[in-house]
Amino acid sequence: MHAIATALVFALAGAAFAQETVATLRAGTPLAEQGDLPQIAKRLNTDLRQVRNYPEQPPLIPHKIDGYQIDINVNKCLQCHSRAAVGDSQAPMVSITHFMNRDNQFLASVTPRRYFCTQCHVPRSDAPDLVENTFVDVDQVLDYVAGAKSGDN
Repeated sequence: MHAIATALVFALAGAAFAQETVATLRAGTPLAEQGDLPQIAKRLNTDLRQVRNYPEQPPLIPHKIDGYQIDINVNKCLQCHSRAAVGDSQAPMVSITHFMNRDNQFLASVTPRRYFCTQCHVPRSDAPDLVENTFVDVDQVLDYVAGAKSGDN
């Protein structure tokens, strides 16, 4: 019984300590209060392709997609990015990987598991980073590795 009481005291003390020291995105606003709402980020509509940070990164959407219907009945993206439409739209065609099923067999149309574009592809915005980001792209990693190897000689 004494062990249970001791464990309970430590758990409550730990929770109180964690509540005071955990960093959040609430900028010091108590949980029971509504803080100032951030300004909604402006969507960028440049139509310029962005460099990818690593080889398998899904491309960013370089244009606004507000109001695009993407559901089980309609996919607005495919009006420009399907094989049949790219000749007229001059938009890049969806990747060939989007036509492969789970068994790596090619289908005549986009596979249902790749049909909902915004699961992976996101539009760009001018939103500031919410947390510090120390990500480095693959080219910087390769440069670092090459420099480390040349320093060994």
